[in-house]
Amino acid sequence: MSGSPSAKSMPWRVNGLLLLGVVALTVMPLLLRRDAAFEGADAQAPQAVKELRPDYEPWVQPLFEPASGEIESLLFALQAGLGAGVLGYVLGRYHGRSQKQR
Repeated sequence: MSGSPSAKSMPWRVNGLLLLGVVALTVMPLLLRRDAAFEGADAQAPQAVKELRPDYEPWVQPLFEPASGEIESLLFALQAGLGAGVLGYVLGRYHGRSQKQR
């Protein structure tokens, strides 16, 4: 068994491969489709509705509309960061609790 990797080094290899896969999935579309417009469904949905039903009027208005796209992106990133922080905290607590029980 001298040629097999140790049990401690195996998770790092798996995590490294997973990270490499995430990076590849993120970068490959940008490299393969350089001329594509990468816009979200929020921008495409109103256009599709206007094409299908030009007489449609929205029955709900946003409570708050940011002054610019940059502020909207900042608020979205802040929301994602806070969500990731809460999720990381909860997972860390459960991991610590399971380690304590061992």
